[in-house]
Amino acid sequence: MENNEDLKMSLTEHLIELRKRLTNSLIALGIGFIVCYYFKDWLFTIITKPLTNALPKSSYLIYTGLTQAFFTYMKVAFFSSLILTSPIIFYQVWKFISPALLPQEKKYVVPFVLSSTLLFLAGILFGYFVVLPPAFEFFVSFNNEYLRAMISFNEYLSLFIKFLLGFGLSFQLPILIFFLAKLGIVTDKLLSKNRKYAILLMFIAAAILTPSPDALSQILMAIPLLCLYEVSIFVAKFAGKKEKVPESSEKDQDQQV
Repeated sequence: MENNEDLKMSLTEHLIELRKRLTNSLIALGIGFIVCYYFKDWLFTIITKPLTNALPKSSYLIYTGLTQAFFTYMKVAFFSSLILTSPIIFYQVWKFISPALLPQEKKYVVPFVLSSTLLFLAGILFGYFVVLPPAFEFFVSFNNEYLRAMISFNEYLSLFIKFLLGFGLSFQLPILIFFLAKLGIVTDKLLSKNRKYAILLMFIAAAILTPSPDALSQILMAIPLLCLYEVSIFVAKFAGKKEKVPESSEKDQDQQV
């Protein structure tokens, strides 16, 4: 009975902690949203730049509903707030999982928050500057004297957010592998052994997530994922559980010395 009560208390404490971390994250997102909404026009220019650079001159984006522009600007502010407050969100994630870690592992809070934020931003910037421009060039290339693109900003923004968030989250692969290795679920040897399957899965993921069907955009997305996989192997080797040497064998080694 005592064990069951302890388990229930532990579960309750975890739920309270989860609520606390979610509340803190939502507060940070809300403050960031207000700030970003104030700069919505400037953010609009940045977000639409990959597309407007590919469109012919005198082209423009449209909205088809009376309230669509307002809610689209809210999406812009929310997505921008998510990027702006990502260090706070990653810190809240760390605070939630840290009770399950060993005391010597809790010191990784700064490296975790810093690396998670940098990888998240790196994924978004890579997608924004490297992958999106050729993808939009491909789509806009169908423009001719009989066919003109009239692109809804709401549709473009949904594609933009989905694509860049996919990149930002996929760049978290080394962080995910770190914790899986700490738990003993994966090892560097297992990752190395299954490298060929990982390569296949990454190209499939690139084909699904890339907005453009051309091979170049898919390769541009798959290459950083492959590099991150190789980095993850070293991360798993560093973070993997060390096998304890039996005391008897240690004594035998001392006797031999």
